[in-house]
Amino acid sequence: MSQHEVQCIWEVRAQLGEGPLWVAEQNRLYFVDLKSQNLHALDVVSGQRRSWAMPDYMCWLIARRDGDGFMAGLRDGIARVWLEPELRIEYLARPFAVGSGLRMNDAKVDQAGRIWAGSMHNTDYAQAIGKLFRLDHDLSLTAADEGYHICNGPAFSVDGATMYHTDSYEGRIYAYSLAADGTLGTPQLWRQFGDGEGSPDGMTVDSEGCVWIAQWGGGRVCRYSADGELLETIRVPVRNPASCTFGGDDLKTLYITTAREDNTPEQLQEFPLTGALFAVRVDVAGVPAARFG
Repeated sequence: MSQHEVQCIWEVRAQLGEGPLWVAEQNRLYFVDLKSQNLHALDVVSGQRRSWAMPDYMCWLIARRDGDGFMAGLRDGIARVWLEPELRIEYLARPFAVGSGLRMNDAKVDQAGRIWAGSMHNTDYAQAIGKLFRLDHDLSLTAADEGYHICNGPAFSVDGATMYHTDSYEGRIYAYSLAADGTLGTPQLWRQFGDGEGSPDGMTVDSEGCVWIAQWGGGRVCRYSADGELLETIRVPVRNPASCTFGGDDLKTLYITTAREDNTPEQLQEFPLTGALFAVRVDVAGVPAARFG
């Protein structure tokens, strides 16, 4: 794979490809197809592919520090999940009332091993009823902020002192100061996306402190400085890149998930690789994904 050449590595046709997670000791890239209720895994050395059918939406997957299974966001809450020797799910928190129409969306782990997970209305994105939750080591769940339409892409600065968080519906990314005890400061508008840029979706931070953002509707993943200045644009041959993460032995492969959702039949014909998993070699390394616990 040559530098900056975007390659399709799995034509999986995901309805909503999200939550890419690199697990180094397995040489595996995990990602979810949220709307199709599937979890996928690619062994990048052998090329082996695995898929697990889920009983409901799986919104994200997070590795645990103890290596005993994973943490996962399902439609109506947060669970512990074991994939081997057979699928097992144990709910830990269910923050939504039955029939509320709410669901989990995106999540990441900070350097202290806490999960930050957002929620949203499942169908009416205009409702600003999404919340940003924090799951602590003792499994207590706290609503840290609210008033979001579509919570997306938590990411953390290299020093762990800043959390970036997105309202995709509003095209806004906020920066929060993050204290050692998990307290958030007042959100500051970090970047407002405009016409032609697409909506900010999943994101990750590299080892130089720059932020990589998948831009739904924009057909690209862009790298921004910590001050929000556009530094680099990677074009992806789809309309809706949904998320991205770094992986590979040197953490210089950027993996990009995409979505068939929100495309017309004509757009799907124009972009036949829509819903695929892509990879591109870049010049700067990412940072290992933090783990819960």
